[in-house]
Amino acid sequence: MVSILLALLIGGAFGAVLDRIGASNPNYIGNMLNLKNLHLMKTILLAIGTGSVLMFAGQMLGLVDVGHMSVKTAYVGVFVGGLLLGFGWALSGYCPGTGLVAAASGRRDALAFIAGGLLGAAAYMATYPAVESTGMLDAIAGGKVTLGAVPGAKYEGVTALPGDVLGIALGLAFIVVAILLPERITGEADPVAAE
Repeated sequence: MVSILLALLIGGAFGAVLDRIGASNPNYIGNMLNLKNLHLMKTILLAIGTGSVLMFAGQMLGLVDVGHMSVKTAYVGVFVGGLLLGFGWALSGYCPGTGLVAAASGRRDALAFIAGGLLGAAAYMATYPAVESTGMLDAIAGGKVTLGAVPGAKYEGVTALPGDVLGIALGLAFIVVAILLPERITGEADPVAAE
């Protein structure tokens, strides 16, 4: 029961932050993808980089055990699914998490997005045997692997680099990119009207 309450508390706080930074507004997403307003992209890169540095530095210091983290199997379907997710994100202005946050904040268009996502999941379940028969769900690159070997993890690294060091280096790279990225790359400054 405590873990459910903690999950609701953390999820609610995360949703509030997503709404606060504009991730639940499809206009922000559109402007980010059109490179007109990169504030949201800078925030995402900074959050990923900071989380990576803290998690892997904590692993090196013995404060965090990342060995239990779930690593998904690599297969062609993951990449196809990623492309479909990106296309849907650009088309709708929502990803699954931001769509739920937008619905919770009262955006009616987000309800249509959620319904479409549920219908898409149902269609995938109905066609799963056909998708599986194509070989798109066969493991590639050894299946469950990471870029670098992480101490205590049951997954192998694709490279010989230590996963902790690689995770910190990539996190720092994301932070540097977030800092150096301009506010916009194309077009005029396009202020987003809150809806």
